[in-house]
Amino acid sequence: MQNVHTLIQRTYGAGVHLRNAGDGQIKKALQALAKLLETAHGPLLRANARDLSRQEPDNPRTDRLLLNEQRIRAIAQSIRKVSRLPDPSGKLLAKRTLANGLRVEKRSVPLGVVGAIYESRPNVTFDIAALCMRSRNACVLKGSQEAEETNKAAMELIRKALRSADIDVDCVCLLPSERETVEALFTADRWVDVLIPRGSESLIRYVRANSRIPVIETGAGVCHVYVEKEADIDKAVAIVVNAKVSRPSVCNSMDTILVDKAIAKTFLKRLSAPLAAYDVEVFADEAGFRLLEGYPHLQQAQPEDYDREFLSLKCAVKIVKGIDEALAHVAMHGTRHSEAIVSRNKQQCERFLREVDAAAVYANASTRFTDGEELGLGAEIGISTQKLHARGPFALEKLVTEKWVIRGTGQIRK
Repeated sequence: MQNVHTLIQRTYGAGVHLRNAGDGQIKKALQALAKLLETAHGPLLRANARDLSRQEPDNPRTDRLLLNEQRIRAIAQSIRKVSRLPDPSGKLLAKRTLANGLRVEKRSVPLGVVGAIYESRPNVTFDIAALCMRSRNACVLKGSQEAEETNKAAMELIRKALRSADIDVDCVCLLPSERETVEALFTADRWVDVLIPRGSESLIRYVRANSRIPVIETGAGVCHVYVEKEADIDKAVAIVVNAKVSRPSVCNSMDTILVDKAIAKTFLKRLSAPLAAYDVEVFADEAGFRLLEGYPHLQQAQPEDYDREFLSLKCAVKIVKGIDEALAHVAMHGTRHSEAIVSRNKQQCERFLREVDAAAVYANASTRFTDGEELGLGAEIGISTQKLHARGPFALEKLVTEKWVIRGTGQIRK
């Protein structure tokens, strides 16, 4: 624990150097990191292969852990986008002169030191480091043991990029992957200003229950697509298939299809072949089970299936009698992440958008768009499902807080 606290204190101190760095220095470091990813990623891929060799092939985390040249190019592109975004810190938010002559300003300032605990996904190491560098926040990163080798190789590239821009390399810190590290991090509230867990619901619950550091929750998504009785069937099929199969291991993938009873037979008949082509396992309620008879990967749904974040090629199906029942189901089983309705009825769409309590709500679009880069924010730390400070993609613009700056000429309060 002492060693972990020493690393965190060193990062806290390096944060001062980062806040004083020139804007050009920070951009140079980010651009250097993107270039290193494109030209010197051999050690990173070899480290990732070692991590992957320890995983079971059918583990949903395997896809999250995987790096390849295409994904590395996407990470590099994302980092370049972050480098081009304006620095969110140091902005003048309000200014006034009081009757007593005090000159008052409100400015945006970095949060300070951002801590992150995350599972499996090594791209998160680059995303958080880049976002924190651009917003002048130091960061301490606690990845999982599954990605230990990959994260270490990632940190070598990050430190090399920081060094090339003459920025203190300790402003980004990778903590040991052992589980004991988490307990030490929880008690580092003197040096870490906010802690962000990104991963399974159990991880988020554990961090929230045990951390002395303020927590911003991101991650777990039990996401629904409601196919309303006036839906365009072709669009509904395309949206549902995309929401499930385009990348099933991520938090914005669909977990449950809610289908209006009036079109359930037609819709499910049209949906069966596209889902079967991807070997999607379906857990259906009694009505859905009858309508899907003959589907090759069909299971009878249990009550707990409607609370599952599958993170794999599996989904649940429930037949509902109308929008009231659909809204009630989402309210009961959703995790306030991403929810969608497919319908040509604008009134029903607007009601769904208005009444569903989630970070992102969609009408006639896939839930897979809940992503910082897709929504024009650059990379993200995660999707916040809470309501304080940040909600939705936790991106660059939210990595700041406020500071009041008051200048006087000797005023005293009477």
